[in-house]
Amino acid sequence: MITLEDDRLVFRFPEVHENARCVIEFQRTLRIPDDDTDYPLPPGLGPLPLRQLDDYARRLPENWQRRGGVIAPMHQAEAMWIEFEANSGFPSYPFAVKIASGKVCAITGDTWVNHLNDDPQDYVTLPEQPWLDGYCVEKGVIRQFVAMRLGKGYTVEEQLTGAARHGGIQIAVYPMKRERYRELAARETRVRYAKMPPGVVACMAPCEMGLAPGGRMRQEVYDDPYGLGVWDQRRSSRCFVTIANSTQWMAITGERPPTVPPTARRYTDAGLPWFEWYGGDAAAVAGSKKLKSLASVARMGESEDETPLPENETIEVNRVIGLRSSDSTRVREFSTDEPTHA
Repeated sequence: MITLEDDRLVFRFPEVHENARCVIEFQRTLRIPDDDTDYPLPPGLGPLPLRQLDDYARRLPENWQRRGGVIAPMHQAEAMWIEFEANSGFPSYPFAVKIASGKVCAITGDTWVNHLNDDPQDYVTLPEQPWLDGYCVEKGVIRQFVAMRLGKGYTVEEQLTGAARHGGIQIAVYPMKRERYRELAARETRVRYAKMPPGVVACMAPCEMGLAPGGRMRQEVYDDPYGLGVWDQRRSSRCFVTIANSTQWMAITGERPPTVPPTARRYTDAGLPWFEWYGGDAAAVAGSKKLKSLASVARMGESEDETPLPENETIEVNRVIGLRSSDSTRVREFSTDEPTHA
C-alpha cells in the first residue's frame, strides 16, 4: 500500500509485518558544477511537492493517466536527491528499493525488470542507504540527477535506449521477508541489551521531463549485506513519479512551483556547509560501466554547441561537515535568510 503524506511517499506492507514501513522523499538541492570535479554532498533545500495524478485526471494526457502515481515539479536543469527512511520499530525494517529514470536502472544502467538482481546488484538497501543523489558510475562516485526535457538527447533514457518514451522516476519497494526480520530483530535485541546499561528503555500536450547525468559527487551505493534471498519479491509496491516543468505544474495543479534553488557558487560564497557521509564498514558496489560511459549534460551540450547548464563554473568547497551512520539525524539541510532565487 502506498500513501502520499506531507509530500512523502509512504510504503506499508501490513500483510508482511506491522513494522514494514518505509518513506521516500525527493529533496530539492543545489546543482553541483558539471566539471569532472568530485564534489561533496550538497544540502537538502526542502522536499519537492508531490500530488496524486488521479486528482487531476481531466487535465492530463492519456499516457499520464495510465501511469497513475504522483507528479512533481522540477525546473529545467534543476537537481534533486532521494531520501530514504526505514525506522519503524526496532530494529529498522529492511527494504530493497529499485530506482530508475525513464525505465533505466540508476544503479546498473540496465533496462527495468520487475524483480531484483544481485549480479550486478540493481537496488539499494534500507536502512544502510540513507539517500541517493544520482547515477552510480564508479565505486564511491555518482553523477547527479538533473532534470532535462525529453527529446533533446540529454537524459539517460535517451542515451541508452535511443528513445524518449517514459521519462520520470520509477520506484519499486520490496520488504524483507517476515521470518528473516524476526530473526534479525531477535539477534539485534540480544546485542542491544547486552550493550545497554540497566534501566535504559528503547525508543496538455505533454512536454515531458526526464533525468540526466550531471556533475560528479562523492557518494557510495552500498552492497546488500543481507543477500538476495531475504527480500519478499512476491509482495512489492511500485510508483511512477511524473516530472512536470513549471508551466505544466501550474496548469495541472493550479499551484506555483518552488522557486529556483540558489546556485552552488552563491550557496558556497555565503559560507554554508556541504556534507560527507561515512558509512562505517559498509562495502560499496563497483558502479556501472554503462552509466559511466554516458555523456554528462555539460559534455553533451558542448558537442551540440549548446549551454544547457547556466552558471556551471567550478567552485572551491571549504566547509564540509562529516555525517556518520550512527548519527541520530541524517537530513542535510540549511537555514538561511538568503533568498533562494538563483
